[in-house]
Amino acid sequence: MRIVHVANFYGPNSGGIKTTLHELGRGYLHYGHEFIYIVPGVTNHSEMTQFGYKITLPSVLLPGSGGYRILRNNNELKRIIASLNPDAIEISDRFTLRSIGLWAKKEKIPTVVFSHETLRGLASRFLPSWLPLRSMVNWHNKRLAKSFDHVVATTEFAAREFREIEIPNIVKIPLGVDLETFSPENRSLQLRHDLLQGSQLLLVHCGRLSPEKEPHRSFDALEILLKRGVNARLVVIGNGPMWSKLRERAEGLPIDMLGYVADRKRVAAILASADISIAPGPLETFCLSALESLASGTPVVASRSSAVGEFLRHTEKNPAGAIATDERFSFAYAIESLAFRPRLRTVARKSAERLPWDSTVTLMMQLHGLEIIGRQAPTATTKRKLKVA
Repeated sequence: MRIVHVANFYGPNSGGIKTTLHELGRGYLHYGHEFIYIVPGVTNHSEMTQFGYKITLPSVLLPGSGGYRILRNNNELKRIIASLNPDAIEISDRFTLRSIGLWAKKEKIPTVVFSHETLRGLASRFLPSWLPLRSMVNWHNKRLAKSFDHVVATTEFAAREFREIEIPNIVKIPLGVDLETFSPENRSLQLRHDLLQGSQLLLVHCGRLSPEKEPHRSFDALEILLKRGVNARLVVIGNGPMWSKLRERAEGLPIDMLGYVADRKRVAAILASADISIAPGPLETFCLSALESLASGTPVVASRSSAVGEFLRHTEKNPAGAIATDERFSFAYAIESLAFRPRLRTVARKSAERLPWDSTVTLMMQLHGLEIIGRQAPTATTKRKLKVA
């Protein structure tokens, strides 16, 4: 079977969406299916990759986005998709690619759209409060759901705004984590020593430095901890439109800003060597970097208003981290409550082990109605029956 995935906001420095595409492609190929992904770039280009056949199309650079691009011609995109003769289409952009779903319905091609964002959260964060925000969000979500066969949400948090208006084709399929690349075995006492530079508590913030992710809260929390006598240091991995502003703020503080780190093994080693990972974004519908931290054996402090608490299992007796209200003192206190508790590393890893990428891939294949084992698989194995959550 041939699956075509179209995604915007994919690029050299992008994180979650790129990882999702690559892991889905790797999984589909493993099970013998074809995977083609179409993404924005500067010029027309195509190549075979380890994740599938990649088609890059000319795109528009979004001002102030830190390098994100969107495909500029949906009519051309439709012609290309039609020429590929897909058995199923996946879309990662609920805003500019809705017309692809409408076109695919006419062509009788099954479709799935990923809801990677909480529109309700984005609207309340960026639009004036005097607007009828709830009605606007509901209207958009209903139109989106009618344009595609299925809307995939990766957490209950992401699914909530669809369930509340009784969208019948919303499906929850959690994303996964690379449990081999991200592992407690990557913990290095030498690297930890080098990163600490004489401090005692090593904090890490891994993610895009953009306003909606509120990265400044990690900086706020560090300053409060230092005033409370906690000898902590913060390592920041990631880039984005707030880079320059945050770099200025880091001057004079025990903060190392590493920028975007392309070497995943290096990222994995840093996450495993840290004491606590901070995920302050209030609108995160999944946050792969938080899950990668857990897989590395590092507990996470996350925003109470995001989805991260779901896989921290914060309501259970032994959660894999802590959640904080969306203000700096709460984050600082939550970090302090987790500091120097080595037993949490085992709990963190076990939480991540519940979300392997293989489960995501097999659930997606079931949703598409595809054979679990495709014709191009190296060897045939018994089909497995899985239920979509």
